[in-house]
Formats: sequence, C-alpha cells, structure tokens
Amino acid sequence: MKDHRETLVKWLTTFLALTAALLLGSMVASWRACAAEENETELAKKTQNPVADLISVPLQSNFNFNAGTKERTVYVLNVQPVIPIKLNEDWNLITRTIIPIINQPSLFHGQESAFGMGDINPSLFLSPAKPGGFIWGMGPTFTLPTASNRLLGSGKWSAGPTGVVLVMQGPWVYGALANNQWSFAGWGDKDVKQMLVQPFLNYNFGKGWYLTSAPIMTANWTTTAGNAWTVPVGGGGGKLWRIGKVGLPVNTQIQAFYNAVMPDIGPDWQLRFQVQILLPK
Repeated sequence: MKDHRETLVKWLTTFLALTAALLLGSMVASWRACAAEENETELAKKTQNPVADLISVPLQSNFNFNAGTKERTVYVLNVQPVIPIKLNEDWNLITRTIIPIINQPSLFHGQESAFGMGDINPSLFLSPAKPGGFIWGMGPTFTLPTASNRLLGSGKWSAGPTGVVLVMQGPWVYGALANNQWSFAGWGDKDVKQMLVQPFLNYNFGKGWYLTSAPIMTANWTTTAGNAWTVPVGGGGGKLWRIGKVGLPVNTQIQAFYNAVMPDIGPDWQLRFQVQILLPK
C-alpha cells in the first residue's frame, strides 16, 4: 500500500510540474499583452469572483496558531492555480486546484512532526460565460490521497458537489462558496464526511485597494457535535499592484481570524497572507 501511495505521489508530482511549466510559459507570453487593458479596481474585483474568466496563480500562506495540546503553529502553503476553459460562447469551465504544502510540528506528546505535500483538491465549476448581475458556478470537487506523510492527509479518495453564488454591485462583491465531500475508497482508517462553506464580502475603494472577509468554515460530520465545527470570524484588506515594466498584475491581501467555534484541539486563531499572480485575457 505504501509503494502504491508513493507511486501515486510521484506521478501526480510529475504531472503538476509539467502543468506548472506550461502555465509559466503561457504567463511569460501573456504579460505584455495584458499589461494595461484593465484598471486595478476591475482586476481586483475579478480576483474576488471564484468563477471569473481569469487565469491566476494564488500562493496562500496560512498560519494556524495554538494547535494541539502543545499549542504549536501549523503552516500551510496552498498553491491554487485557477484556469478557465471556454467550452463555447455560452459556457465556461473553471478549474480550481488546491495543492497544500504543510509544515506540522508535533501537536501532542508522542506524536512526530511532519513536512510535505498534503491531499490535492481539484474542483470544476460550470459557469455562464456571460452572466448577469447574479453569478454562479457548480460542479464536482475531489480530494486525492497524495499526502507525502500519513499525518498530512486522510488516505482517502473523496468526492462531492461544489457550488458558488455571488453578486457584483458597484464597489461590493459578495457571495459564498460551498462543498461537501464523502470518501469512497482508500487506505485511511477514518471515513471522510466533511463540509466547507466560505462566505465572502469585499468592498473596493479604487486604485486596487479593498477590504475583505472570507472565513473558511468547516464541519466534520464524523466526529462528536461539540468538535464538528470550525467557525472563524475576522477579515482584512488587500491591494492589486502592477509590477515591473510589463505591468504584471499581482494581488496581495492579508486577513486574520479568531476561531469563535472550534474543536477542542484545534487552533484558536489564524493568519492568512496571499500573493496572487494574474493573467487577464
């Protein structure tokens, strides 16, 4: 089983490396063409739309403080390439993949630390190419058991539905993304039955500056009621910049959250910092 898992991780790592190389080539070719076609505020609003027709590569750093009985900090770097595919004049398919790189110290007495890749989570959203004031997307989401260490993943193949709805009205962008997954195969000891809900609220000031709140709430349906939910409360701000002579758009933001509801051994607050490279069409 271990050999099977290592082979799967190596295959997926090679696939991701090739995908990243192709995406990087596309980025270099597109930088000059996209350099000043849209102002900073309009691009910032597009980054706040999970199903925007926009190629982007977010690098999201998450610091989870006071986790476990040892009250340690767990660091997760989520590499989240978003690639839209035009199906026809009416429909787009938005691909969003989360590739976590995790540094987890020993959280309990007798437990070892771990560093490496976690389980990869690709999602597909079918979305209208020409939406009105109400924007939506829906499709499947999957979790692949790619973790390089048993402590960093579930060891399960999981799948379920995902969807997003949002409204862009003046300076406001608000909505919610949700999914629910169930495990159906794998070598892990515990089944996966988990929901994720991410409401988001953004206010754009102009010149790329904005306020934002996008807490990620989760529910683990396999545990006791008192330990099922994690509900963060908080927010932050950000700005879209143009970098270098080519005017490459880069979106940066920082948010802080207090976990108002959390499992007994969960982190009590978190800090999220994100750098997002954009490739407008």
